[in-house]
Amino acid sequence: MSASDRIEALEAEAGYARQRYDLYRAKMYGPRPTTMSRLRELERIHQGADARLRAAKSERAASPPVGSSGDRGGDGRG
Repeated sequence: MSASDRIEALEAEAGYARQRYDLYRAKMYGPRPTTMSRLRELERIHQGADARLRAAKSERAASPPVGSSGDRGGDGRG
């Protein structure tokens, strides 16, 4: 899996976790029964997904792109 594919997958995971957390938090205002423990669990999942995404993005920013050694090949006139 390439770095961009991994970032894309982590973005999807983080978005899904954020949506689940936001929906459950909104549900707490309605008449259906909800629990604080479930809200805390969804918040923990959401924060973990965001942390993994941030770590992957900072790792990608810290590593030089492939083929960026400064040598473009060819005859050196480029």
